[in-house]
Amino acid sequence: MSLTALSLFAGAGGLDVGVDQAGFKTLCSIETDPHCLATLRKNASKGKITWQVDVRALDPQGVADVSNIGRPTLLHGGPPCQPFSQIGEKRGFSDPRGNLVFEMVRFAKALRPTAVMIEQVPKFLSTPFASGMTAIDALCEEFHEIGYDTRFEILNATEFGVPQKRRRAVIVCVPAGQSFAFPKPAAKNPLTVGHALRGLPAAVLSNEDPLAPNHIDVTPDRDRYRISFVSEGQWLSRMPDAPTNAVRSLTRKDTTKFRRLHRDEPSLTLRCGEAPFHPIEDRYITPREAARIQGFPDRHVLIGPIRRRTGTVRDLDQHRQVANAVPPPLAKAIANCIRTDLCL
Repeated sequence: MSLTALSLFAGAGGLDVGVDQAGFKTLCSIETDPHCLATLRKNASKGKITWQVDVRALDPQGVADVSNIGRPTLLHGGPPCQPFSQIGEKRGFSDPRGNLVFEMVRFAKALRPTAVMIEQVPKFLSTPFASGMTAIDALCEEFHEIGYDTRFEILNATEFGVPQKRRRAVIVCVPAGQSFAFPKPAAKNPLTVGHALRGLPAAVLSNEDPLAPNHIDVTPDRDRYRISFVSEGQWLSRMPDAPTNAVRSLTRKDTTKFRRLHRDEPSLTLRCGEAPFHPIEDRYITPREAARIQGFPDRHVLIGPIRRRTGTVRDLDQHRQVANAVPPPLAKAIANCIRTDLCL
């Protein structure tokens, strides 16, 4: 039996990689960001279709016909989480991106996949929707109306072979009456940053060719100076010996900004717009190091600019692509449960 999959809001391909590692074959991935799309195309297997388009503009059956996907076994996606994130403006469904999660329902209604998998931030589950309903209430109701039962749980990636503390809400929809259970934590001794970075060659500057894909250091000299005052596992705002010209406007509440990772611990959650410091070198982690911390294989090459921490880049730079992604080992663990419980 061919286990086909369709990917919406595909990003840099974290769900695609994990789902495919579990034995599915993602035949089509849809994403709006041009750099993410370039990454998807760079890593696409033979015959896979990638489209840069807003899913709201698509006819689901047309997508299935063009990609030869027929009735997909699995529909998966990570709709934008910014409206529900703990950081940011927290606008919920007043943000137009908030309603994009219901595109998963529209595609499921048209294509009738055997299962649906959605990733979101934990806050999504309790975000108010309408008439006293929460976001997850509304989503469950809409899937119920088209014949699916919905299960949801908050999982921590560090318990599934990812060297990063990353809690995410995972929603799985299966045919009504079908049993499904989420994977149990598999890692008694979580992987650490040291495990993740082991074996990498030295990072190179942007004018050199890296020995490992995307292993490029763009740390400005003025930031190397600030980083030099931070002990392993600590953050700049709480370094008593750091001079004022290094700490600048940071306060003691700034516990994720300007933080150095520890080799013997899992990483803190990778976030967009922030890159933690290397455990022992006075620099930011490279996109390849971030990708390893997220659980991507080295063969997954990122395409697009690497943003200097003091600069801006239109669309998603390599660090942001990684920070937005679903950790592939977590996606694989869930997809394996879908295969097992649904006897696929």
